[in-house]
Amino acid sequence: MIVVAIIGILAAIAYPSYTRYVREARRADAVAAITRVQLAQERYRANNPAYAGDLATLGITSNTSPDGYYTVAISGQSATGYTVTATAVSGGPQANDTGCTTIAMVVSGGSATPSPGSAACWKK
Repeated sequence: MIVVAIIGILAAIAYPSYTRYVREARRADAVAAITRVQLAQERYRANNPAYAGDLATLGITSNTSPDGYYTVAISGQSATGYTVTATAVSGGPQANDTGCTTIAMVVSGGSATPSPGSAACWKK
């Protein structure tokens, strides 16, 4: 009985750490989606005077990330930049990823930088 109690205590301690680690690992899904949009934007911009304002123009048919944990959107589009944002799917497993439910990349004048609110979410 003591062994069962010890295993229960260890599991109660380990499970929250495990779920936090899994949420952090799933952020790679958002990074993959943002990278896919960035590459498509650069291909589009090479042949057009400005960046695309939506995913359909880039030929991206789905607004979800590869594994489906995030939805992706483009905003602030201009001739010199745009912002691509990955937002955790409401009610999905990433919705509980405190502070990192929205991950964004701001591209301006040829430089890509994580948005101020999500810079910590890009750390590995």
